[in-house]
Amino acid sequence: MRRIDKERDRLLRRLARVGGLTGAASALACLAVPGAIAPSRFAVASALVVGMAVLIGLATTRGAVPATMGAMATAVALLLVIGLDPSLDPAGATAMAAVGALATGALAIPLVVRPTGPALIVASAAAILVALGASAASGADVRLVVIATAAGWIACAILGIWLARAIDRAAERIDEVGRAHEAERLASESEAQQRQDARVLHDTVLATLSLLAHSGVGVGTGPLRQQAGDDARLLKQLRLGAPLDNGSSAIFSPESSDDGLGATFESVRQRFARLGLDVNWHGANHLVLPRDALDALLGALGECLENVRRHAGVSVADVTVTDDEHTVRAMVTDQGAGFEPAAVDPARLGFAESVVGRLHAVGGRARVFSSPGSGTTVMLEVPKP
Repeated sequence: MRRIDKERDRLLRRLARVGGLTGAASALACLAVPGAIAPSRFAVASALVVGMAVLIGLATTRGAVPATMGAMATAVALLLVIGLDPSLDPAGATAMAAVGALATGALAIPLVVRPTGPALIVASAAAILVALGASAASGADVRLVVIATAAGWIACAILGIWLARAIDRAAERIDEVGRAHEAERLASESEAQQRQDARVLHDTVLATLSLLAHSGVGVGTGPLRQQAGDDARLLKQLRLGAPLDNGSSAIFSPESSDDGLGATFESVRQRFARLGLDVNWHGANHLVLPRDALDALLGALGECLENVRRHAGVSVADVTVTDDEHTVRAMVTDQGAGFEPAAVDPARLGFAESVVGRLHAVGGRARVFSSPGSGTTVMLEVPKP
C-alpha cells in the first residue's frame, strides 16, 4: 500500500474517532439529564454508551472489523434500552438521536474506502433503523430520531467519500509531478553526459584531428602516433559506456603518475611536452579534491594549455596553483600574442564548454585576462569539499 493511502486511512479513522466519541459523550450527557430515562435503565444505558465509546476507539485506531461490528451492535442495544423505556421523554429521544447521528454514523467515514465498506454501512444503518422501528412499535415517537439518524449516516458517508476521492486525486497529481520530475532528471542527466562526452572529445580526439589536418606542424610522428593511440583507447571506453572514473575523491599531485588516481598534472604536462609546449609548474604540490572537481580542474587546465599551444605562438606556459580554506585556484599564464576577450566569437564553444562549462558543473568559475601583444592569463577556480 502506498504511503499516501495509509495516511488517507489514518485521517479517515481519526475523523471517525472524533465524531464517534463526541456522539457518545453527547448521548451520555443527554442520559444524565434528570428524568430523561428510568433510573432502572440508566446504569445499563450508561454502561452501553461507555462500551460503545471503547469499541469506537478500537475500531478507529486499528481499523478492525470486529470492533466496528461490536460498536454497531452496542449502539443497537443502547437504542433498544432507551427506546423501549415507557417513560421516554424528549431528552431520551435526543440521546437516541446523538447515538444514531454521531456516534455510530461516524464509523461510515473510514468504511467507505474498504471493498466491503458500503455493504457494512448499509447493514449497520438498517440494524439501527430496525431498533428504532421496535422503539416506535412500543409507542415512542422516534420520527426526529429517524431523521437525525439517516441524516447523520448520509452526511458521514458523503464526507468519507469526498475525502477519499480528494486524496486519491491529490495522489494522482503527485504521481504526475513525480513522473515529470523523473523525466526531467533523466533528460538533464543525459544532456550533462552528452556535454561531458563532447568536452572529452573536443579536448582529445578533435585536437589530434586538428593536428593531423595541419600535417602535424611542430609535432613529431612519434608523439602524434602515441596521442592517436590514447585517443583510440578513450573512444573505445566511451563507446562501451564505461565511466571515465569510479572514485569519489583523489589526490592532486603534479608528480604523481599512479593510474589509480586518474589524470594528474604530470599526465597533462607530458602530453603537451610531446606536442611541443613546455609547462612550468609553480605553487602547491599536493591537494586533496573530490574526483569530479579534480577532473574538471585538469580538463579545463588542459584546454587552456591547448589554446596556448595553438594560438599564443610560444613554446612555454606557466601554471601556478594556490589554495585557501575554501578554494583551489590554477592560473595559466603565457607571454604570447594575446587577444581581445570581447572579440571572441560566441559560436566558438571550446572555451565556453571545455573550460567555463566544465568548472561551472562543479561550482567553479573561470576568468580571462588578456590584451593583444601582452599575453594571456586564465584563472581557474574550484571549491574545496
